[in-house]
Amino acid sequence: MRASEIRQLIHMKPVELDATRRRLAACHDIADLRAMGRRLTPRPVFDYVDGGADEELSVRANTRAFRRWRFQPRTLVNVSEADTSARFLDSDVPLPLALAPTGYTRMMHPAGEIGAARAAQRHGLPYTLSTMATTTIEAVAQEAQPDLWFQLYIQRDAGLNKELVDRAAAAGYRVLVVTVDCFVTGHRTRDHRNGLVIPPELTVQTLASIAGKPGYWIRMLRNPAIGFANFAHSNVTIESTGQLFNPAITWDDIAELRARWPGKLVIKGPLGVADARLAVAAGADGLQLSNHGGRQLDRAITPVDTIGAVREAVGPEMSVLVDSGIRHGSDIAVAVALGADGCAIGRAYLYGLMAGGEPGVDKALDILAVQFRRTMQLLGVRSVAELRAAGPELLVAR
Repeated sequence: MRASEIRQLIHMKPVELDATRRRLAACHDIADLRAMGRRLTPRPVFDYVDGGADEELSVRANTRAFRRWRFQPRTLVNVSEADTSARFLDSDVPLPLALAPTGYTRMMHPAGEIGAARAAQRHGLPYTLSTMATTTIEAVAQEAQPDLWFQLYIQRDAGLNKELVDRAAAAGYRVLVVTVDCFVTGHRTRDHRNGLVIPPELTVQTLASIAGKPGYWIRMLRNPAIGFANFAHSNVTIESTGQLFNPAITWDDIAELRARWPGKLVIKGPLGVADARLAVAAGADGLQLSNHGGRQLDRAITPVDTIGAVREAVGPEMSVLVDSGIRHGSDIAVAVALGADGCAIGRAYLYGLMAGGEPGVDKALDILAVQFRRTMQLLGVRSVAELRAAGPELLVAR
């Protein structure tokens, strides 16, 4: 074979000069984004994202619960026009997915909440801003509309609760997500070992990490200091954060919020039929089945295992989302086949944020979208509605 013929067979891939794009191009699934984020981020920050409560039994169980299900696909179905769009909380989305609330997001990358919200908007997906955000309610609303949700931890200060809810309504947030499983903070062992403080302090450990992760610290030093954007509490440790929350909340508090909030109301944290029914009775428009990603009560049951019973209890019209443990588009397919309207992700997009800022969140969402569409096609279903309707015949428990 002549040299000219060999050259025709070899196509050199152009060298990507942009470091972020080069890193993200090497990531092909959420696990790759996690590994890249771990490489670029100081250990206390990565552990805050990756870790859970106590022995982290729930963290591991959440992902295993999705993988316990096996698919029994249909064959010879024309899936060339598979439609991944879905509808929940009176909104149409191109994928049955929402971005869940995450605290201290600018600690992972300066793009923070705004970067994640912009990525969600580009993908046509809802973004949920946390009470413990490092960007204000108003600043996020100025940068990313229209489908913004605001998550509320009910504080001891009743006046602050009303202020946050009113600010979210005034800024155009469509959904209020009330978290009911965090009235006392879980014991997150990794954070205690690392002595994590918000905002991060320069200790002997963090000084040592500067040498190992210079890019992270350069980005942090070039951007405004990290703090709680929506209320002023400085030098709050992970343990002392719980002192802000009201351990005396009851369903009466939910009823009051329902009366105050003009938009859709979601209760985040129920893990069973009894609480799901109480949420419906309190006027909720949706449920987010969650064990807080394994970060609150360790050994709590896995949310995906509650979908069927909750769906049967609340009926077909109630919007039911599920979070905790979603790392692949096939996990979304499992949740929908079991009866959920959609899923919410936290760690999955935070890994992308740590790996590449705002483009990294785009990458995470792109990965999940492609995986979900391919899973639908390989299952032999042409729409999300069909996937949900045919769920019992498509899933087999291992």
